Amino acid sequence: MTTIDTQVGATTQGTVPSFVTATGHWVTSADHKKIGRLFIGWSLIHAIEVAVIGALFGFERISPSHMQILNGDSIIQLDAYYNHLLVLGTLAPLLLGIAIAVVPMQVGSKAISFPRLAQFSFWSWLFGSGLVLVSILGNGGPGGGNADMVDLYLLGVATVCVALIAGSVSVATTVLTSRAPGMQLDIIPSFSWSALVGSIATLLSLPVAIGTIIYLYVDHEHAKVAFDGNSGVSKWLGWVLTTPQIFVFVVMALGVLAEVAPVTARTRQPQRAAVLVGLALVTTAVLGAVTQTSHMLDTSGSGSDTIKSAIFFLLFNGLPLLGVVASVAVALLSFKDGSPSVNAPFGAALLGAFMVLLGALSSFIAHITSVDVAGTTFAEGTTLAIVYGSVLASVGALTYWAPKLWGVVLPDQKVLGVAALGTIGTVLAALPLFIAGFQKQPKGAAFGFDYDGPIALWNLISGIGSLLVVVSVLGFIGLLVKEVRSGAQAPDDPWNAHTLEWSIPSPAPTNNFAELPKVFSSEPLLDAKPAHQEVGS
Repeated sequence: MTTIDTQVGATTQGTVPSFVTATGHWVTSADHKKIGRLFIGWSLIHAIEVAVIGALFGFERISPSHMQILNGDSIIQLDAYYNHLLVLGTLAPLLLGIAIAVVPMQVGSKAISFPRLAQFSFWSWLFGSGLVLVSILGNGGPGGGNADMVDLYLLGVATVCVALIAGSVSVATTVLTSRAPGMQLDIIPSFSWSALVGSIATLLSLPVAIGTIIYLYVDHEHAKVAFDGNSGVSKWLGWVLTTPQIFVFVVMALGVLAEVAPVTARTRQPQRAAVLVGLALVTTAVLGAVTQTSHMLDTSGSGSDTIKSAIFFLLFNGLPLLGVVASVAVALLSFKDGSPSVNAPFGAALLGAFMVLLGALSSFIAHITSVDVAGTTFAEGTTLAIVYGSVLASVGALTYWAPKLWGVVLPDQKVLGVAALGTIGTVLAALPLFIAGFQKQPKGAAFGFDYDGPIALWNLISGIGSLLVVVSVLGFIGLLVKEVRSGAQAPDDPWNAHTLEWSIPSPAPTNNFAELPKVFSSEPLLDAKPAHQEVGS
């Protein structure tokens, strides 16, 4: 028995209209590249949706004494939907989709392991996301007044979690069992390594979320005491949508930078072991996630009490931050001895990684009790920096692998412009919320608060920042669609790259490889090139 079906892309001929046939192929295809593109496309749509909601929140908060845009009775549910879209609607599925599309090609496999499970992953995620939306529209979700819709919300979130688990199983199994001959785990590409450790961390954490959902459902259907019924949904399930759990998903965004940096520097990765360790350290966030507890650094007690709290604080919050810092720093070390020529994939991935680093630093600070920003917009700013940063890194990934997924090369300058605009938007969206958090502006509230300072200014800037992110994502989608429609054929290896996916035609054929390659190092394609090509021409 094998985990791979090498005929997943088989098609049939007939008299059915071409549109219907094409739709049927997309709906039923188990080709990992199509499944990955479905995840990517819908996640980018959700990214636009979430940034629009973020802008609406920002503009509504300009005058917190009364409501102008939104309905005050629905703010709790809309905020819950907003946070769901940020993490389980955009961050996790976008990076999982990229992994499903790319990892089998990187590790030298003809197809993804359990292709029908990967197919199930997308459609169940899309179905679960629809359930969440319907439940919110029907006055469900956290704090909702319709009991049936609250139950539907829990079912939708559980379905999304099952879907992400299913996709993670396919990705992890592909890396563990379907590598090319000679490819040991210590020489797999950096992005595939990040996909492996991120998938394993997802498999360890999301079942805990499903267990929590079951408890919440039972309590909501019966006593409504142990978990506070509908009002306790966000309290008990909120850890899934914030740090440290979201570092479990974001590790693949850092893996993109680790992948493209040595290619851009035109050199081999000088500190490969450090890259792998750094990426793995990011996923230690799973320790904090599964405990469902915020491990704070308490400096108000005696010295011994502070030391005790510091141990857990550093274990659950310090290690993920160290992993992010190490991943970014080691990736940049590639340029020490290389001869770089900065391109769009690296530029977008680096800008995205810096935004993720900003979010990681703010999360670390927020877990110090003396800072006193719990329950404020400081946490929202942290999530925005990490999620928007991951979207930027994904723009770098999609630009880098566009030749294999769509058969096109995107224009460097235009993509860099889009990435720069998205970075400005991310900074403007997140930083004012950090400042407002220090002023105790409550998270998830759009009215009924006040403090000394320019309330309107901070929230206006944050709203404008989210609008710039909308324009950035729309701009990238427009660039991609334009290049695909132009029909320009990409070369097989436009980046003078190092890994196996660049040894096959662009766009990649259905079954990837005609023959499985033999691998002897972490840069198998570079090994096969003439020596002068290692530093470019």
